[in-house]
Amino acid sequence: MTFSRTARWATGWLLAAAWALSFPLFSSLAPHRLWGWCAAAGYLGAAAATALDRRRAALATALLGAVAVPLLWLVLTGQGQSEVTVIERSARLLLESGRLYVDRPARVEEYTPYLPGMALLGIPRALLGGDGSGDGWAVRLLGDARIWCAAALFGCLWAARRLLGGGPGGAPGGAPGRLLPVLVASPVVALPLAVSGVDLPLAGLCCLALAAAAAGRPVPAGAALAGACALKWTALPAVAVAVALLAVCRGGRPAVRCALVAAAGTALLVLPAALLQPAEVWRQVFAFPTGRAEAPTPASSPLPGHLLAGLGPWGWYLTVGLLLAGGLAVALSLLARPPRTVAAAADRLALGLTLAFLLAPAGRFGYLALPVLLSVWARSVAVPGVSRVVTGSFRHRHRHRHRHPHQHRPSGGRPEVRGERPGGHFA
Repeated sequence: MTFSRTARWATGWLLAAAWALSFPLFSSLAPHRLWGWCAAAGYLGAAAATALDRRRAALATALLGAVAVPLLWLVLTGQGQSEVTVIERSARLLLESGRLYVDRPARVEEYTPYLPGMALLGIPRALLGGDGSGDGWAVRLLGDARIWCAAALFGCLWAARRLLGGGPGGAPGGAPGRLLPVLVASPVVALPLAVSGVDLPLAGLCCLALAAAAAGRPVPAGAALAGACALKWTALPAVAVAVALLAVCRGGRPAVRCALVAAAGTALLVLPAALLQPAEVWRQVFAFPTGRAEAPTPASSPLPGHLLAGLGPWGWYLTVGLLLAGGLAVALSLLARPPRTVAAAADRLALGLTLAFLLAPAGRFGYLALPVLLSVWARSVAVPGVSRVVTGSFRHRHRHRHRHPHQHRPSGGRPEVRGERPGGHFA
């Protein structure tokens, strides 16, 4: 059994190394190629350490090669995907003029396909100043938006674990708690963490919202959902899933409270920019990602929705129709069979997001990392007692609603409470 488990882990690291090596061979982006070389070395080292039964050393080697080295090198040399520059530019515009979007953008680089919340992650760069070319290492390290995207992800995951009772030291019981650092070391998280980081805060806030909903905390759940919806409109499915989880496990009032907090928080964060630049919000946040703006979006992986949209106007309308049908199907599944555990809720959200990314008129393979992260995260917090946190109170409440524990029914038929005199008054 030990050999079989060791062989599985070693095979997993080797597959990750093969995936990483595909980037230097096929990618045209320099940050991706650099990450591929570093990550491949880390994964090969992890496979060798696993073969020697040094699992902790294997994980440390993978994290060093796939995360620490490429992230620090790219940050300190000012390299990365254009998303990093876009976030930092939005923050600079916000502080200088109160506006987030470039008016009438002429080039792809001038588009900002994010909602206003994303600009907050670029505030440190705007406050520290500099343009990235001649900055010192401290300014680059503390100001780079990737660092703050990673901090948002890990902060949300830490808070989610505390809400679910995992404690500061991780999940009790061993194996589930080790899934999270393995997930961070995997290409699913390591690649976006090193080159852009833009989707990591969204993933962290979705995890936090589901954890708060499972723990019966509607206000924190709604606040996390508001934060996610203020980053990208693709976070909207998380609202439906979290509200469904609260409704089935905690009742209607907490679910409504969560929805109201989410709606109010999103409006507070998004409406000012939407009222100040309504045309640009529509053009850059909605039209550009769906391929309806003047400039073509660079998100053009050969996924089903993109292939259909490329057939002409009727293809675009067809893929939008399929996208809406997929969203309706997931919504109906929440009504017919609402999730009762964190894992079920994360899987349902992952399914909805996968359908959305596959059927979107414009998308990237990298977007699918978010559903994978959600599902694996849910299993990393699947510690003993978590399922009881979600479903136990619901059953407990309804069991005691039918019968008080200190009641018994005498032959007369009326419930008699212990300690009550025959006349009906308490002793």
